[in-house]
Amino acid sequence: MKLQDVGIDYSVVEITLAKKHLQPFGMVHGGVFASIIDAASFWSVYLGLEDQTAGLTTVDLKLNYLAPATSGKLIARGRQIKVGSTLGYAEAEVTDETGKILTHGTSTVIILPGKAIEANPPLPSKFID
Repeated sequence: MKLQDVGIDYSVVEITLAKKHLQPFGMVHGGVFASIIDAASFWSVYLGLEDQTAGLTTVDLKLNYLAPATSGKLIARGRQIKVGSTLGYAEAEVTDETGKILTHGTSTVIILPGKAIEANPPLPSKFID
């Protein structure tokens, strides 16, 4: 999974499909769709947080599987819908490379003060100038 683009209220996440992403019937496993929806929703909220020391975690994830996929790329576009002082709400849509909608989902995240992502090397600033 790769974060391709991110801004204050949106994100784009991609997965290049491999055999490990398929269930026994040759289609992408639902958990793969759930993971990419979760990631795209997370990043669409994270950069919009006012508190740079805060982190997030998912408290609710709802998905609708609309069409199967068997190969190629999954592209998830996340969009922040609302961010409050405690909760954030976002949606994401997964398409294939042709733009066909495969999955749609929504996510509620809880804002955790003092739990920012720690990385070495450090991640870029959460705010885009």
